[in-house]
Amino acid sequence: MKKLLLLFISLIFFTNLQAQLTQTVRGTVVDKESKYPLFGVNAIIKMEDGAFLGTVTDIAGNFQLEDVPVGRRTLEITYIGYQEIILDNVIVSSGKEVILNIEMEESTAMLEEVVIYAQRNGEVRNEMATVSARQFSVAETDRYAGSRGDPGRMASNFAGVQGADDSRNDIIVRGNSPSGVLWRLEGVNIPNPNHFAIPGTGGGPVTILNNKFLSNSDFFTGAFPAEFGNGIAGAFDLKMRNGNNQQHEFSGQLGFLGTELMAEGPLSKENKSSYLAMYRYSTLKLFSFLGVQIGTDAVPQYQDGAFRINFPGKNSSNLAVWGIAGQSAVDVLISDQEVPPTDPDLFSDNDRDQHFGSAMGIGGITYTKPFNKNTFFKGSLSSSFQRVTADHDFIFRRVVDGAFVYDSLPPHMSYSYTEIKYSLNAFVNKKISARSTLKFGINADMIDYEYVDSIRHIILTPDGERGLEPFWTYRWNASGNTFLFQPFIHWKYRFNEKFLITAGVTSLWYTFNDNSFSPFEPRLGLSYALPRGQKLSFGYGLHSQNHSGYIYHYSSEAEGDDPLEYNLDMGLTKSHHFVLSYDLPMGSNMRIKAETYYQYLYDIPVEVEKSSFSLVNSGSGFSRFFPNPLVNEGTGRNYGVELTVERFFADSYYFLFTGSVFDSKYRGSDGVLRNTSFNGHFAFNGLFAKEFTFNQNSRLNVGGKVTYAGGRWYGPADVEASNENSEIIYESETLNTMQFDPYFRVDVKINYLWNRPKVTHEFAIDLVNVFNVKNILTLSWAPDHPSGNPIQQKYQLGFLPIFYYKLDF
Repeated sequence: MKKLLLLFISLIFFTNLQAQLTQTVRGTVVDKESKYPLFGVNAIIKMEDGAFLGTVTDIAGNFQLEDVPVGRRTLEITYIGYQEIILDNVIVSSGKEVILNIEMEESTAMLEEVVIYAQRNGEVRNEMATVSARQFSVAETDRYAGSRGDPGRMASNFAGVQGADDSRNDIIVRGNSPSGVLWRLEGVNIPNPNHFAIPGTGGGPVTILNNKFLSNSDFFTGAFPAEFGNGIAGAFDLKMRNGNNQQHEFSGQLGFLGTELMAEGPLSKENKSSYLAMYRYSTLKLFSFLGVQIGTDAVPQYQDGAFRINFPGKNSSNLAVWGIAGQSAVDVLISDQEVPPTDPDLFSDNDRDQHFGSAMGIGGITYTKPFNKNTFFKGSLSSSFQRVTADHDFIFRRVVDGAFVYDSLPPHMSYSYTEIKYSLNAFVNKKISARSTLKFGINADMIDYEYVDSIRHIILTPDGERGLEPFWTYRWNASGNTFLFQPFIHWKYRFNEKFLITAGVTSLWYTFNDNSFSPFEPRLGLSYALPRGQKLSFGYGLHSQNHSGYIYHYSSEAEGDDPLEYNLDMGLTKSHHFVLSYDLPMGSNMRIKAETYYQYLYDIPVEVEKSSFSLVNSGSGFSRFFPNPLVNEGTGRNYGVELTVERFFADSYYFLFTGSVFDSKYRGSDGVLRNTSFNGHFAFNGLFAKEFTFNQNSRLNVGGKVTYAGGRWYGPADVEASNENSEIIYESETLNTMQFDPYFRVDVKINYLWNRPKVTHEFAIDLVNVFNVKNILTLSWAPDHPSGNPIQQKYQLGFLPIFYYKLDF
C-alpha cells in the first residue's frame, strides 16, 4: 500500500508542463420523440476566457467541433422551436474523442425561452416517466467512492435504495426484495447480469456490466411507465454505446478487480459502420498470491466481455449487433483449514466444501428507423443463456489437540440450473404534435429451462453422530418451456410548458399456468411546473411480477423418482404504487428533491400452513430458497419519505446527500404483521468530491462517501432444527423480531488523470471501509466453533483498497 501511495504522489509532482492539448467533440442531435435528425442546430462550447467554438448540424444531425482544449467544458445546444440544452461538465481528454447523442424536445411555447440543464439534474431519458426516475451517467459510476464502476452499487447512493451489504450489489428499493428489480439491455429483458449469481436473486458480488461500453441509462424506483412490466420494485433500462466510427481507439486497465482491454473504431469510414469490443479477466488470484487481502479467503475467478457492431443505413436507419457474456467460479475449501478459525473471511457454510460456477450471455440485434419526422420504430431480438452449478462435499472432522483431523469428504449435494431465453422488444413512437406523443409496443420472452438438484441428506446416527444418507434424493428434476407477453401503450400530452400528463396501460401474461395473467395494469403520471423552477409531480402504477422459475418446480422429495411438484399453480405478485414528488432548484448548480410514496403489495406467495414465511423476504444472499406448498394470499405495505440534496459539479466540487425514512411490513399466512427482512427504517448517504487542477492537462480528484443505514432483521434460531439441517433455521413465530446493529461505512476515492498527446493516463485508488468497521452480515451455524456456541455472526468486508491504472489512446 505504501508503494502505491508513493507512486501516486510521484505522478502528481513529476507531471511536466507542456503545450495545451486538444480533442474533437462531436455528436448527433435528434428530436426526442421521433428520433428524427435535426438540421441546423447550433452547437457551441464556451471557454473560460469568453471565447467560444461553434458549429451547426448537417442534414443527418451531425456536428463536429475540433481543437477543443482538454478539461471540463460546457456545451450549449440551441434550435428554433426547441428547448435549449446545456451540457455541463463534458470531460474532454486527449486519449479519446467525445461523442454525444443529444435529444431535443420541441417547445409548446414558441416564443418562450426554456433552458434544460440535461447533465446537471440527471433527467431521465424516458419521456413517459414523471416520478421516481433518474438517469445515471457513465461518469457517475466512476465518480462515486465505493461504487467500483458498478451500476448497482452506484444506484445505492440514490434516495430510496439501500446498499448495506458489502458482499453483493443487491438493489433493495423501498424495502422490496432485490428480485423485484427488472434488468433490461437495449430494450430486452436480460438475466441477472452479475458474476456468482444465485438463482432467484437480483444481484451478485461482481457485476458483468462495464461502464466502458454503456451509455447514459435510466433507473426507476417505482410507478414506472407502461413499457416496463414484470417488476414490482425497480427497473434498470441500460443502453450500449457505439464505437468510434472515425478513428481507432484503445483502452487498457490493470487493477484489483481485473485486467481489461478494449478496442473501438470504424469498420468502414464510407458508411460510418463501427465496432466496439472489450474483455476483462480477474486478477484477484494474483493479488491474493502477493499477499493483498481481497476480502475473502476463497479466491473468486471470473471473466467477461462485450461487443457491439453498428451499421448505419439509409434514411437514418440503423442496425446494431451486440452481446455481453460472463463466466465465474469459486472453490470454498473449508477442508483446507488446519485449526479452527476465530474469524474466517468466508461467505459460506462451515461444514462443507463448495464448488460454485455461473455463466451468462446474451446476444442480440437492434434495428431503428425514423419513418418520417414524426414516427420512430425500434425493435430488438435477443437470445440469452444463464447457468448456475454447485457441488458440495460434506466434511467429517474432529478437533484433536486444537487441530482438525479429517475423516472423510463424501459428496453431499449437486445442482445445475439452466435457462435459455429468446426475447423481443418492439415499439413505435408517434409524435402526434408538439404537445402529444403516443408510444406502443410489446415485450415477449420464450423461456426454455432445466432444473436438476439432488442431495444426500444429513442424518443422526444411533450414537448421535452426523452422517449422510446412502441414497440420493431429487429435489428438482424439471425441464420445459414457457412464454411471457407484455403489450403496452403509453400517451403523453403537454397542455403547455407547465402541465404534463402521461397515461398508459400494460398487460402481463405468463403462460406457465392459468393464474399468471394480469389483463389490465394502468399507469398515470402528472407534472406541474411551479414558479422559480419548482415542480410538483405524481405517479401511480399497478405492477405485477412472476417468480424465479425454479421456485415453481420445487417438490416433495422422492428417492430415485420424479419429484411431486406442488407450486405449479402459483400466480403473480402484484402491487399498487403511489408517488408524490417535489423539485426545488437552488440556483443553477443545486437542487432539492423530496418524494413520498405508498406501496401496497398483495397476492404474495406464503405457505399454505400458517407460518411467518413470505416470498417478500427472499431474493438476496448466497442461498437458494426451498419452499413448502405456497398460495398467493400474502400482503405487504411499504411507505416512506425520501430527500435528495444535490450540488452539481461546478467550481471544482460537488456533493450529494440522500436520505430515506421508511417502513416495510408484511403478513404471512399466520396473519401477523411483521418487519420484512429489508426494513432498515432509514438509510443515509453523503458524498463529496473536490477536483484540483494543476495545469490544463492534469487534475486530481479526492472524494468520500459516508453510509449509515438500519440493519437487517432476523430472529432467534431454532437450535434443534439448525443442528438437524446443519444450517441456521429461525423460529417461525419470532421471525424478524430482532435487528442487527446499523450499518456504517466510510469510503475514500482518489484519482489522478493526466493528458499527453493522443494519450490519457489515469490512476485511482478506492479505499473501501477506511475505518475497518465490522458490520454484521448474517448468522451462521458452526457446530465445531472453538467458543462452543454454534450460532456465530458473520461479518462483512473490512478495509479493502481497490486500485487501477488506465490508459486511453
